[in-house]
Amino acid sequence: MSQVFGSNSIDIPKETFLSAYNAIKNIDGLNFIEKLWAAYYVYMDNDIVATGLLFFLLHEVMYFGRCIPWYIIDRTPWFKKYKIQPNVYPSDKEQWECTKSVLKSHFFVEAFPIWFFHPIAEKIGVSYNVPFPSWITIATQVTIFFFLEDAWHYWFHRGIHYGQFYRYIHKQHHRYAAPFGLAAEYAHPIEVMLLGFGTVGIPIVWCYFTRNLHLFTICIWITLRLFQAIDAHSGYEFPISLHHFFPLWAGADHHDEHHHHFIGNYASSFRIWDFILDTEAGATAKQTREKKSKLSAEKVAQTN
Repeated sequence: MSQVFGSNSIDIPKETFLSAYNAIKNIDGLNFIEKLWAAYYVYMDNDIVATGLLFFLLHEVMYFGRCIPWYIIDRTPWFKKYKIQPNVYPSDKEQWECTKSVLKSHFFVEAFPIWFFHPIAEKIGVSYNVPFPSWITIATQVTIFFFLEDAWHYWFHRGIHYGQFYRYIHKQHHRYAAPFGLAAEYAHPIEVMLLGFGTVGIPIVWCYFTRNLHLFTICIWITLRLFQAIDAHSGYEFPISLHHFFPLWAGADHHDEHHHHFIGNYASSFRIWDFILDTEAGATAKQTREKKSKLSAEKVAQTN
């Protein structure tokens, strides 16, 4: 029996999802999404299967749902003026090959841990009952996850650019020097697990120490992280792109430079680490580094 109502024992019919929802919709204190969430868990009547199916479908729907608009944009000439590398477009064959590879990764690499996520989550105190936490709590935790994941991504992404790590692991992801949305998760299985830990593992570690996290918050976090990754690989820079209003945000122009030059711009969501550690990519960043190096050499010469 589902524990979606916590310790409260509520007799709800679960013959169909609709019968469960009709019984739950009259419960005071729950919003529409919370009622749907509760009805789903009651109807499934198996929390492990319910969470596994929810997370798997969430990932597939949000990933490919976000990629479809970028595919359409790639096939719409009007948007060419916003393309960062305007003369390089992925062919339908490349898009299809990329899609097949991503689907293999989803089913044979990511599916297994997804289906066993619920027991781990339950053991460390991740809640899934209703009502949900406040939106302030959700927003605060998601923001923290973004910054923590960005740090994780920077260091491990930078690490797999060295020597044999790049040759045997990360090189697959750099097949496309001009990235496109579907290529966000086109990667070697080891890279999928290594960098993917930043998305899934950080919330787990957070909850292990705080005992304060809800599955719904993880759903919001995963959705936003997927959107960020896909948009960063889109290959398009718009006047309304987020980094114009929030300068710390990385965005497509930041990551496109990484694919174009193969080095630098290792962070995922923000520009902080690359700026502080002087690993920004592109011609402008190269000129800045050369200028700094020249000034430093002049200072040394003057002191001697």
